[in-house]
Amino acid sequence: MLWELWEGQPDHMASKRYDPPASLLSGRPPMSDTPDSTRDQQLLMDGIYWYGIPTLFRAPHDADPSNADIGLVGVPHSTGNGTTQRDQHLGPRAVRNVSAIGRRVHNNFGIDPWNACRINDIGDVPLSEGNNNERSIEMITDFYSKLDAADCRPVSIGGDHSITGGILQALGGSESKLTGGEKACLLHFDAHTDAFHNIPHFMGAVKSAAHWASYLVTDGHVDPEHSVQVGIRGNTRSLEWLDPSYSLGYEVIRKTDYDDIGAERVMEIIDERIGDRPLYITFDLDCLDPTVAPGVANIEAGIEGFGIDQVIELLRSVRGKNIIGGDVVCLMPTVDSPNQITSYRSMAIMFEILSLIADRITTGTDP
Repeated sequence: MLWELWEGQPDHMASKRYDPPASLLSGRPPMSDTPDSTRDQQLLMDGIYWYGIPTLFRAPHDADPSNADIGLVGVPHSTGNGTTQRDQHLGPRAVRNVSAIGRRVHNNFGIDPWNACRINDIGDVPLSEGNNNERSIEMITDFYSKLDAADCRPVSIGGDHSITGGILQALGGSESKLTGGEKACLLHFDAHTDAFHNIPHFMGAVKSAAHWASYLVTDGHVDPEHSVQVGIRGNTRSLEWLDPSYSLGYEVIRKTDYDDIGAERVMEIIDERIGDRPLYITFDLDCLDPTVAPGVANIEAGIEGFGIDQVIELLRSVRGKNIIGGDVVCLMPTVDSPNQITSYRSMAIMFEILSLIADRITTGTDP
């Protein structure tokens, strides 16, 4: 220590010896020992991603959905994509590793979601037959049926986009508790419609990442007439490639439409279309521009995608609606930037969705 260097100096130097405060001698910065300071210090520690046990947003880990209003779930599944981009099953672990830093209050809504309601990390869907897509989708449905029965609203991280099919087989339709037996409406962010029933399978996967938005309609789980697909972009494989989505009844807002009519009109369409019907939000990271989220599967690079502020604005436009859950999909940690920016983007979108749900619970308008 510097003050030890004064030992043995001449007397005329001794009067200049520095005596450090006790807090520095103990290795701690000076701080008042009050309940607030202790709380703030713990909040700081809880927000350090490399410290402690990496649950989602450092929420308590409790596998019983009856103990949570909002259940955070990982769905490590890749075989529904049908391509060689199979590392999407690593998404939940990547977000768990960084998401402690996202345990924040929501300044725009003026709420602390972590104290507004019970939010637990339910864990990962156990996919012991992960290489079998069709079996995995049914296992996902079985898992989420337990959340539905417990009135626990899930916010999930995937996983490829086929997981949404498995989730909504449990949460939407006549057997659903969260929707009161109604079909779910979708707010679907994506570069692709994923409603391609014009092809029988996606390289062998039937309930695939390219089919879920179609079979959920035909099987009675999703109401397309009150759903919106937004952000669709890129040159299609044929001039009729979007027709399956139109024929099902979806409102399709391409990225070029958004650019032409503006955010305000898009938000009006979303509001008019959905109303206060049970709403599920599914967010494919490829709706974001690759410069914003590089670590995703099935990138569309020919037309500029959304920026993060644009999608946050659209998400917040459904504040107050009856949101039964949501997911973020198609994170590819193995092709992300070294700073893991796409994992952080995933965390940010999850935070917006869970805050929307917590905000409605806080206002007392949740059924």
